[in-house]
Amino acid sequence: MKDLFEKIYKDKGPLGKWASQAEGYFVFPKLEGEISNRMKFQGKDVITWSINDYLGLANHPEVRRVDAEAAAQYGSAYPMGARMMSGHTDLHEKLQDELASFVNKEAAYLLNFGYQGMVSTIDALVSKDDIIVYDVDAHACIIDGVRLHMGKRFTYKHNDVESLEKNLDRATKMAEQTGGGILVISEGVFGMRGEQGRLKEIVALKEKYNFRLFVDDAHGFGTLGATGAGAGEEQGVQDDIDVYFATFAKSLASTGAFIAGDQEIIDYLKYNLRSQMFAKSLQMQLVVGALKRLEMLKTMPELKNKLWENVNALQSGLKDRGFDIGTTQSCVTPVYLKGSIPEAMALVRDLRENYGIFCSIVVYPVIPKGLILLRLIPTATHTLEDVSETLAAFEAIRSRLENGTYKRLSASVMAAMGE
Repeated sequence: MKDLFEKIYKDKGPLGKWASQAEGYFVFPKLEGEISNRMKFQGKDVITWSINDYLGLANHPEVRRVDAEAAAQYGSAYPMGARMMSGHTDLHEKLQDELASFVNKEAAYLLNFGYQGMVSTIDALVSKDDIIVYDVDAHACIIDGVRLHMGKRFTYKHNDVESLEKNLDRATKMAEQTGGGILVISEGVFGMRGEQGRLKEIVALKEKYNFRLFVDDAHGFGTLGATGAGAGEEQGVQDDIDVYFATFAKSLASTGAFIAGDQEIIDYLKYNLRSQMFAKSLQMQLVVGALKRLEMLKTMPELKNKLWENVNALQSGLKDRGFDIGTTQSCVTPVYLKGSIPEAMALVRDLRENYGIFCSIVVYPVIPKGLILLRLIPTATHTLEDVSETLAAFEAIRSRLENGTYKRLSASVMAAMGE
């Protein structure tokens, strides 16, 4: 019999094998100072393009005031217990009602965390006889939720409606045998590439196929649509989304999440979501803070307008300079370059140390080998000066990547890894 940990000693995983070179700098970095467009990294001032504070609410004076007052009034423990037992309050209900109204649904239910809430919602929606059909590029929380499913599941090619329809054909035949139903899962905005899910085309397939649609709109909520109600509003199909999910961790700059849909569906879910039934209620200071943030989202359109001014300036500037930003249709701004993981490390170190630009780096296995993805998240707190400095820096690092500078600098990394 093998030692359970033997595999851990032998294989740290595709990312873990880089830990000695990457940890503390490329992964698990420590940004310091108030959450803003400019923070400190290892003692140096950097323009931060890696914070999901889309509307700039994290350090807004009104938000800070309400958060502080709520903490003073309620502490960080109240209410104690799970919602079903002792953790339910009028303010939880008030926030749910206001969220439901904002996203044009009959009802909503609060979740402690987005990740576990998504996993648990998928688990509650399907039984072993049901079939799940989901986008192959779905977020990890969706994949983990699908893994709990004891029935059949199919992936369709990313944002490929033809592939989705083929899999709906397969799912329909199987559901006729099992007596189950079909759940289709898409994201409103795919967080790595920035593409919106093709919700309008997916909804159109309801005329031909019998399925329910579950949408994870973490990056769309607060940033897309006339009012900020998300990708469904942006594409004119919000009413056709059967279960809508969004997190507070992006536009609302907080912790928590919610699901919304028809009253009967939400009533069912709140009695069957294991991650909420057996976990402590969302604490009051977060509930009060979310109410304030939602009020600002609804009454201060200038926040979203400033966000999109910065998004358009950054994305158009990158495209004008010949950078590949894929087919993003959201605030998420990916920049694709060609290079190895060691080259990516050298490039990002140069960006941070010599140009004062901090953005996220994404490499294999998240994207194919030989590609480097630099992921930028514009916010309402950024300035056009930030954009100009960043564009100049990106032109410089592209030249150094193309002339082999980073390949030479990365040789020591490769040698250390024995590759």
